[in-house]
Amino acid sequence: MKTRSFLLLGAVLLAFSCGHRLQDGEYTLTVLSTNDVHGTWFDSTYIGNNVRRSLFAVNTYVDSVRQADGKDNVVLIEVGDCLQGDNAAYYYNYVDTLSPHLFPRLLDYMHYDAVVWGNHDVETGHAVYDRVNRELEAKGIPFLAGNAIRNDNGKTYFPLYKMVNRGGLRIAILGYNNANIKSWLAESVWSGMHFDRITAHVQQDVDAVRAKEKPDVVIVGVHSATGEGDGQNAEAEGLDVFNSVQGVDFVLASHDHKPHVEAREDKAFMNSGSHCRYLAHGKLHLKVENGQIVSKEYEADLIPIKANRADPKMREAFRKEFNEVKGFTMREVGELNVPLRTREAYKGVSAYVNLIHTICIQCDSAQLSIAAPLTFDGHVPEGKLVFNDLFTLYPFENQLYVIKMSGEEVRQYLEASYDRWINTVSKPGDHLLRIVPRDNARTQQKGWSFAGLAYNFDSVAGLNYTVDVTKHRGERINITTLADGTPFDPNATYNVAMTSYRASGGGNLLQEIGIDTDNIDERVVARHPEIRNLILDRLVEDPTIDWEEIASPAYLGTWKFVPEKLANKLLEDDMNLLFGKK
Repeated sequence: MKTRSFLLLGAVLLAFSCGHRLQDGEYTLTVLSTNDVHGTWFDSTYIGNNVRRSLFAVNTYVDSVRQADGKDNVVLIEVGDCLQGDNAAYYYNYVDTLSPHLFPRLLDYMHYDAVVWGNHDVETGHAVYDRVNRELEAKGIPFLAGNAIRNDNGKTYFPLYKMVNRGGLRIAILGYNNANIKSWLAESVWSGMHFDRITAHVQQDVDAVRAKEKPDVVIVGVHSATGEGDGQNAEAEGLDVFNSVQGVDFVLASHDHKPHVEAREDKAFMNSGSHCRYLAHGKLHLKVENGQIVSKEYEADLIPIKANRADPKMREAFRKEFNEVKGFTMREVGELNVPLRTREAYKGVSAYVNLIHTICIQCDSAQLSIAAPLTFDGHVPEGKLVFNDLFTLYPFENQLYVIKMSGEEVRQYLEASYDRWINTVSKPGDHLLRIVPRDNARTQQKGWSFAGLAYNFDSVAGLNYTVDVTKHRGERINITTLADGTPFDPNATYNVAMTSYRASGGGNLLQEIGIDTDNIDERVVARHPEIRNLILDRLVEDPTIDWEEIASPAYLGTWKFVPEKLANKLLEDDMNLLFGKK
């Protein structure tokens, strides 16, 4: 769905007009953007002949737009979360650290003009993103992050903006990272800096860049969700910027993986979603009289990307790199004697979450484990495990923390987690799971989805407990004993394993029960490596994963929804809406 807006601005535009003199006439600038690609660089899933949407396919559409509009009239921008989420990113981040990193070479091949630094790019750590930035800088497209402020001198860690010339127009591209980094990631990965709210800087920055560079067009890319535009959410400042900042032509948002475009009288907004599903496609039509811009017209659209439209020349240019990644990720790492499906985790105890719990609770110092399903509907079949499967099991580079929590805090935590997951029900026909209908005409997405984020649906291992679906928050959780049968004590202190994301405040669950995640170090008992690596280490020691091992109530305990008859019927109905009938 295309949105379009037009306004004859007169004196307002003159106030922001450029210092250099434009030739009289009409200009059209095309702005293309991607975001949250999450490593979907190659068009293959590495297994068989399966294809997927990818940068290779995006390049096909980018080239067609450049041919239609003239390459000197097109700007291409990436709005962050590029370096995490797929085998290819992992391989060049952590395995082959001597060859030139693949990501800068891909952006150079596709002639990107700028790239915004995202929170999952931060997650890779200094060694990775500093290296990638050096290689991006060498190609003239460094990371942009105007709100990542160095602690030693108050300057930005990466540049605030980049200037681009297109078709006679001077274009300023400003970039900002998500302001909520501290709530998700351990300080070790972003040491030496801090992240301010985007809205605290952006108007002043735009004004300064306009005064210094005299641009004709200003584009602001924010690795922040679209949001509500109410200024209340540090994680979602897209519409906050769009609604408030003057002198900007395009605001490009990201992070929430939800496509959204709109055009108003004075600017346009674009968020392409994620994983190369869409290419955001904007146009700016300018009219110049007597050397001054007298009118602007905006369009904003989404171009659906088809997986089978990968650029064959680009595929061939990077065939060697693809084969190297495929060879690494398809190597056998173990044997799985039980299928793992993330969807089972929404109904009760599941093999998938139990595997994560097993890895976590067996680490030194841990007595309990907190974990959630990390993909909406992931599936690893029974049989040989290859390294590629570990990305389905654990797609993120989260470290494992062990922190101190009181028994009462654990109970309150469970109340908070299940409240994001389920409704209070009383009769057949009620929705037990918090699901909402999805009917998006713009993106052609229909069906049902969770109202919340599944990776915040935490359960706890090491306990025996029930969740009463007929009761409200605060009364649902009944913890009977620890897994070994000893009494559970609300006043005792327990060592609880969880991801670094959660311990740092991700999902706001700890903060919601009164735990100060800004000072989480006071509670940390131990830190362990990335959880995916812990799974791999476990497979090195014993290459076989059996159901008996990852379902032992002796150390994992168990939990279930009650009353069972009502809960099971409602769960079946809701799961059919989410995933279709079996």
